[in-house]
Amino acid sequence: MPDNEQIRTHVADSYAKAVTRGTGCCCGDDATTRGVAAQWAGYSVGDTEGLPNDAVINSFGCGNPLAFSEVKEGQTVLDLGSGAGIDLLLAARKVGSSGQVIGIDMTDEMIAAANRNIAASGHRNVEVRKGLIEKLPVEDNSVDWVISNCVINLSPEKDRVFAEINRVLKPGGQMRVSDIVVDDLPDWVRTNEHLYNTCIAGAISEQDYLQGLRDAGLTDVRVAETLTYQPSQVKALFVSEVDGDCGCGCGCGSADAFDDPAVIDQAVQDLAGKVRSSIIVAKKG
Repeated sequence: MPDNEQIRTHVADSYAKAVTRGTGCCCGDDATTRGVAAQWAGYSVGDTEGLPNDAVINSFGCGNPLAFSEVKEGQTVLDLGSGAGIDLLLAARKVGSSGQVIGIDMTDEMIAAANRNIAASGHRNVEVRKGLIEKLPVEDNSVDWVISNCVINLSPEKDRVFAEINRVLKPGGQMRVSDIVVDDLPDWVRTNEHLYNTCIAGAISEQDYLQGLRDAGLTDVRVAETLTYQPSQVKALFVSEVDGDCGCGCGCGSADAFDDPAVIDQAVQDLAGKVRSSIIVAKKG
C-alpha cells in the first residue's frame, strides 16, 4: 500500500492529466460533450446555463452539493477540492456580490483552469487557494458553508479533513458534501493505488463517514440523499483505468491497472450494490 504522499502525488498527477483532456470523473458517462457528466451528477440545465464551457466539461463530481442547500446571500462558502470551478461559480451566484467563495485545490493545472473560468464568469468574489484539504489555508471559525464534490474519498487522512471542516466552520455553520461511499470494500481493491483515482479504493462506508464527522465534533450528521450505482456505472470507473481516458475520466494513464476483462467483471460483481453517491450534511454546534 503506498504511503499518504504517494497517494496524493498519484491523484494530483492523474487529475492534472484529466483536466487537460477535458473529461469528467466518477460519472460513468462520456463527458466529451457539454454538460453530459454534469447532468448525470445532478446539475440541471438551469444550473449550468451561462457557465464557462470548461467548467462544465471538467465537472469531476458525483453529485451537486449545492442542490437544495440553504446558502444565502452574503455568506462565505468554502469548496474542498474545487477543481475547474463549477461549484465555485454556482456558489458565487447564491452568495451574491456581498458574499465570498473560496476554493482549495492541490493541483496547479486545476487551479489554473478554475482561475480562467472565474475570470470568464465575471465573478469578483471568488478565489482559489493552493493547499491540502487535510491542512486548509483558511482561518478558524471563518466560513458559513463547507462543500465538496467527490473529493474527500480521495484523501488518505479523512479524520484530518473532518477535523479541518469543524475548525473552519463558524458556530452554526453547515457542511454539505457529495461523495462516494462503499460498503465492504474488498481488500484487493482498497490496496490498489491506481483505483484511488476511480473514487472507489479510498472510499469508506457510510457508517464510518458519519462517525468520522461526529468524532470531529460536528452535529446533526446525516445522509440527505443517496444513489446506488448500477453495475454499468461501476464498470465505467474501472474501464477508465484500462483505457487511460474517460469512461469516468479519473484514471488517465493507468493502462496496466486492469488489462483483463474477466478481472473487471469480477470487480463489478464484488461491488454490486455497494457503491453509492451520497449527499452528507452536518453542522457545527
